[in-house]
Amino acid sequence: MKLTTAILLSASLASAAALSDSLKAGKAGLQSAGPIAFGPEGILFVGDTKGAAIFAFDTGDRQPNKAAAPVDLEGLGGKIGALVGVTADQILVNDLAVNPISKNIYLSVSRGKGPDAIPLIVRVEGGKVSEVTLENIRHASVALPNAPVAGTDRKSQTQRQEAITDLAWSDGRVLVAGLSNEEFSSNLRTIPFPFRTADQGASIEIFHGAHGRFETNSPVRTFVPYEIDGESYVLAAYTCTPLVKMPMSALKSGAKVKGTTIAELGNGNRPLDMVVYQKDGKDFILMNNSKRGVMKLPTNSLGTAAPITAQTDITGVPYETLAQFKGVEQLDRYDATRALMLFRSETGSLDLKTVALP
Repeated sequence: MKLTTAILLSASLASAAALSDSLKAGKAGLQSAGPIAFGPEGILFVGDTKGAAIFAFDTGDRQPNKAAAPVDLEGLGGKIGALVGVTADQILVNDLAVNPISKNIYLSVSRGKGPDAIPLIVRVEGGKVSEVTLENIRHASVALPNAPVAGTDRKSQTQRQEAITDLAWSDGRVLVAGLSNEEFSSNLRTIPFPFRTADQGASIEIFHGAHGRFETNSPVRTFVPYEIDGESYVLAAYTCTPLVKMPMSALKSGAKVKGTTIAELGNGNRPLDMVVYQKDGKDFILMNNSKRGVMKLPTNSLGTAAPITAQTDITGVPYETLAQFKGVEQLDRYDATRALMLFRSETGSLDLKTVALP
C-alpha cells in the first residue's frame, strides 16, 4: 500500500529532518524484501517477512521533481537480472513505490527463488536501473514481537511469509498489516516512527460475505488510510474480495477490532494494491487484482454503505472494472494525474508504464 502525495507534503521540513536524524549508517541485515512504502523526506519503509521486522532506509533521494517525464520501460526483469548477474526468470518483483518527492521508482526484489533468495532494493531513475546498496546505508529497524514462527512445513512457511502483507505511512506512524501468532491472527499494527519498539497490534475480525461467516485468520492483502466524515480509517481489502473499513482510533495494542464489511467485490480473487486519487473534484480508489482486473471505486458512499452481515455475492460499494488495463501486477500513484503500473505482458515481460488516472 502506498502513500498519497498530500500526506507526504503535509510533513514539515523540520519534522522530516528530525525523522532522518534517527537513522544511523551501517550494514542493514535485511533478510527479505517484501512490501514497501515511502514516508517523509525520502525515507523508504521495507517489510522483512523472513526477519519479521520493519526497516527504514534513508534513500537520500530528496530532489523535487515537479514535471516528471512519462515512464515506459520494457523488460524490467531482464534489466534487473543483468544488473545482478541472473536471468529474468530468477527475478521476482515483490512491490513497488514511487518516491513522491523525486518521482523515482523503488522496487523490492528477490534474486533467486525459495528460502535462499537474496533481497534487493532497486531504483529506476530516468529509465536507468540501479541497485540501492545496503552495505553502509542510514537505517533503523524494529522487530515484530508476535510474528508467526518460521518453520519448515508448508503451513508455517506460508504464515511467516504473511507476517507483513502491506505497509503505509500515516500521521507519524507506520501501519503494518499481516498475521501474528495470536489466536485471532489477522493483525494491524501502528508503529510510531522514529522506531523504539513495536507492540502486539490489534486483532481484526471481519464478516466475509462470499463465505458467509466471520473470519479472524485471513490477513489484509492491501489497504489505504482514508478519512471518512472527519475520522481516520483504514480501508482494507481481503482475498476473495471483501472491502472493509475500521477506525484508526480502534487499532490499539491487544485490542480485538471488528471491521465493517462494506463491499464484496467477487470471489476467486486476490487484491494486490490500492491507491486513492482525486479527479474532477471527487475521490476514487484504484485497485488491481489477481483475477478481476483493475477496479475503480467512488468513495462518496464509504460512510453510508450498509454493513454486510449475511452471505452474498457481489454487492455494496459500487465499482467499475477498467478493461483497458490487463496484467497489472503492481500499482502506485505517480503524481496527481498519473498512476505507475507494472504490467506482465502476454510474452511474460515485466513492463513499467505511467498511465492517466481514469
